[in-house]
Amino acid sequence: MELIKDLPEVFEAFSEQRRNSFLTVKEIKEADTPVVGAYCTYFPQEIAMAAGAAPIGLCSMSDETIAEAEKDLPANLCPLIKASYGFAKSDKCPYFHFSDVVVGETTCDGKKKMYELMADFKELYLMNLPNSQDEEGRKLWRAEVVKIIKYMEEKFGVKITDDKLREAVRLKNKEREAQRKISEVMMHDPAPITGANLFTAVYGSTFKFDKEELVESLYSLVDRIEEEYTQGNNLGKRSRILITGCPMGSGTMKVVNAIEDNMGVVVCYENCSGYKSFDRIVDAEADDIIGAIADRYLDIGCSVMTPNENRYELLGMLIDQYKVDGVIDMSLTACLTYNIESKSIGKFVTEEKGIPYLSLETDYSHADVGQLNTRITAFLEML
Repeated sequence: MELIKDLPEVFEAFSEQRRNSFLTVKEIKEADTPVVGAYCTYFPQEIAMAAGAAPIGLCSMSDETIAEAEKDLPANLCPLIKASYGFAKSDKCPYFHFSDVVVGETTCDGKKKMYELMADFKELYLMNLPNSQDEEGRKLWRAEVVKIIKYMEEKFGVKITDDKLREAVRLKNKEREAQRKISEVMMHDPAPITGANLFTAVYGSTFKFDKEELVESLYSLVDRIEEEYTQGNNLGKRSRILITGCPMGSGTMKVVNAIEDNMGVVVCYENCSGYKSFDRIVDAEADDIIGAIADRYLDIGCSVMTPNENRYELLGMLIDQYKVDGVIDMSLTACLTYNIESKSIGKFVTEEKGIPYLSLETDYSHADVGQLNTRITAFLEML
């Protein structure tokens, strides 16, 4: 793949990837390839890939359709849940429109009940996610993975063999390793690029259906960034911020903008829009490949887990590796699990890691932009 000379052009290409893939998903359907939509990183994408289907993340990150959602859902519900439902109900998400089935998961109570309403107008398969990562939880989750394998075999008229699963695992692992590699450029101090551009590259890559091309494009971008860095192109001295908490998307980029407009830089996203989705790979050579897939996904450190030790382990590691000056914990309005967990996360960051911590609660609107800027500016000045 030929390197694009101008870095802004590269990031613009990743930014446009989601929109460009609206057309690609239509072409995929016209070629009789099944499409499996999902909202959560707990969905084992390798199962869909082994079934010959194209997995895709569905629209849920902006306020465009929240008014439509509030005709059926409570106004004081999490914006991610409302946006998920609103895009689906209003048929404004091409990925949802072309999905043969949507895979939901029993993460939080709001999503579970929203999925019941969504099932009225879309075929929906619900995976029952345990709320613990102990031995009993692992047995339950492995059984759920076996169930969805059987469902997809019947749904698409295919046989999902261990060999097909291993092939899918190897390809998905390559994607994870490439996403991790692009994230690791931010270990440089000073940072080589903005956190906004980092997010654009990682998030945009998830909408590329051709995984091999995705991997190649990310490694090419890494090479270009490293080349620029050796020539002295960097952001200069800025406060290095790690963002943790709820998933990031267009509706919450206002937090990143407030940081980077005030001499900070987001060097790492711990959340499931970032590192949490690619920090672990699946052991493709495991004797029990289904168990290996199940374990990798169950080990994601989401606040729906209790206890949620893996979140603290990953957070601590990233703080050290990325030389973080401060942590900003972003919770979405009415996300009870992340809001409550912010108390213990704050204690971990300040007492065990010895760095400043700021907890924010926001939604997808622009009403709190001024308040966010004020609080984040004060936090950065303290650093």
